[in-house]
Amino acid sequence: MSLRGAVDLSALKARATATPPQHAAHPTDSAPGVGANRTAPEGEAPPALAVDEASFPELVQLSARVPVLVLLWAQYSPESQRVRDDLGAQLAGYGGRIAYSTADIEAFPQLAQALAIQAVPTAVAFLKGQPIPLFQGAAAPAQVSQLLDELLRVAEANGVTGTVDGGPAPEQAEPPLPPRLQEAYDALEKGDYAGAEEALTKELAEYPADHEAKAMLAQVHLMARVEKLGQDDAERARKAAAESPDDLEAQLTVADLDVVGGHVEDAFSRIVAFISRNFGPERETARVRLLELFEVVGAADPRVSSARQQLARVLF
Repeated sequence: MSLRGAVDLSALKARATATPPQHAAHPTDSAPGVGANRTAPEGEAPPALAVDEASFPELVQLSARVPVLVLLWAQYSPESQRVRDDLGAQLAGYGGRIAYSTADIEAFPQLAQALAIQAVPTAVAFLKGQPIPLFQGAAAPAQVSQLLDELLRVAEANGVTGTVDGGPAPEQAEPPLPPRLQEAYDALEKGDYAGAEEALTKELAEYPADHEAKAMLAQVHLMARVEKLGQDDAERARKAAAESPDDLEAQLTVADLDVVGGHVEDAFSRIVAFISRNFGPERETARVRLLELFEVVGAADPRVSSARQQLARVLF
């Protein structure tokens, strides 16, 4: 079973606060992490649309067919002006698959207020009209590339695959994985969850900041748990969860099934509700499982953001 490209499990992982993993010790790895040192074809920086109150609706409409990145900047901030220009040059390597726009918050303060922007520069993506925070401050180019690559995965998973010029997105070769991640994928192709877990555990022992490996390990754990369930087991779990709201194992099992089946919001709500009713070790077990499922779905998914807010409310 391959997890590569599985929309419900791995497409939505934009890492807004992550530090890109370092794979310098991989002698054959020309692309640390996923997209971290992506080699972009040469080209001119795409023209940036200067967003104001009048053109903002056009931007929202555009995000239905191509992801739109908005860089909020200000004349009083030289750093934000530098990031604005550098980001435009970096986006030249994406073949028009991401539209680039800039917004001067002094000229368009309503946008900064609506997005609760605290400082400039701040980068926000729009996808089907929905904002996705990317980064604030002067992010490193490798981190920006990683975020942009993940944004494209989110867009593809949601059927947004156009380009700025209106054509279809060109086929892109998937960058090679670090050896242990490739080993884990190969193991998964054979249904060898133990082998995949071993490869990923070794990877994380050497590179604890490898968020791709961490997310993949969460996927492996999920798929291994679900793989053990037969049809009768799943039906019994759903019946037990309905009849016994405080049956931890039943609630977690049904949440796993819901995530794999694409019912992500149901899964998150189920575990949050359990946490709100229970205390002690079972509550912590449920919290840890919920955080693992967040890794599976991905930080950029708005359903994760919503569930994090719900979790915070019941915990604090």
